[in-house]
Amino acid sequence: MTKSIEEDKPSVRFFEVDKDDEDIRLDRWLRRRLPDIKYGQLAKWLRTGQIRVDGHRAKPGQRLIQGQSVRLPPIKSQPPHSHTFKNIVNSYKTNSVDSKNLRNMILFCDKSLLALNKPSGLAVQGGSKTFKHLDGMLDVLRFTALERPRLVHRLDKDTSGVLLLARNSNAASNLIAQFREQSMTKNYWALVVGVPFPSSGIIELPLLKSAGQGGEKMRPSPELGKKATTHYSIVANAGQSISWIKLTPKTGRTHQLRAHCKALGTPIVGDGKYGGKEAYIEGLPKKLHLHARSIAFIHPITGKRIEIIAPLKSQCLESWNMLGFDTSVA
Repeated sequence: MTKSIEEDKPSVRFFEVDKDDEDIRLDRWLRRRLPDIKYGQLAKWLRTGQIRVDGHRAKPGQRLIQGQSVRLPPIKSQPPHSHTFKNIVNSYKTNSVDSKNLRNMILFCDKSLLALNKPSGLAVQGGSKTFKHLDGMLDVLRFTALERPRLVHRLDKDTSGVLLLARNSNAASNLIAQFREQSMTKNYWALVVGVPFPSSGIIELPLLKSAGQGGEKMRPSPELGKKATTHYSIVANAGQSISWIKLTPKTGRTHQLRAHCKALGTPIVGDGKYGGKEAYIEGLPKKLHLHARSIAFIHPITGKRIEIIAPLKSQCLESWNMLGFDTSVA
């Protein structure tokens, strides 16, 4: 929860960021707390400086830090009391099928951590048109813990694979710090169209978010973009048409792997957003073939390095098998 700590005027509110919202984007934080306010209005408030963080003008994509103060402007449509700031997390009612599916996703569980093998198509967090999402169903995975599990990183809706959750606030702070310090190692598998050249290397290409048809999209921008680095290598290939590659991002930009594979001249199979028609291969599912294969990090309690691996599922498993790729060798 987020608590009111000060009132400047009767209709102006200040909220303190707590541990549950550490490292979340400001625009997502606003959507959760103000689900009845259209995003255009939120964007206007940000643009005109009516929403501020620690007294400074704020940007939609900036990450919040525990203890920061967020100023919200007058809201005429509803009384400015803390109970009116609804949490979109609870807007979806989990059914028995959802509960069973969530439990079947578990790869690892102890007193501090949960790791899931997220399927493609399941959103991690909600939005204006996304009511069913993982964050809204995490009470199912609480079990005997005193606290609700919380996200410490994200995966795109169409990306499958390992997703890490913290089961208490101490573990969440530790894991978020490891992500921020880039001490975690994340490996992804992807099928791409064609054969990358050279067969292994480092993609260092700054990326800039821009608006366009189909929503926001990342584009290369050496002058204005944010630093983005990805290591890649070919694991196997099916002639000259498709390659199975391993991707290790060193930074965590939105759609980084998808944009970098496109820039390499080998878009990810099924990624129409970045690869267009070229990304669709006859005989393979028209879905994104990107899988978060593994994540390695320091356990927040034991201090030992741990690696969690997510097996391929659904369309990815179907396609890897159809192409005759042996996943036991990688």
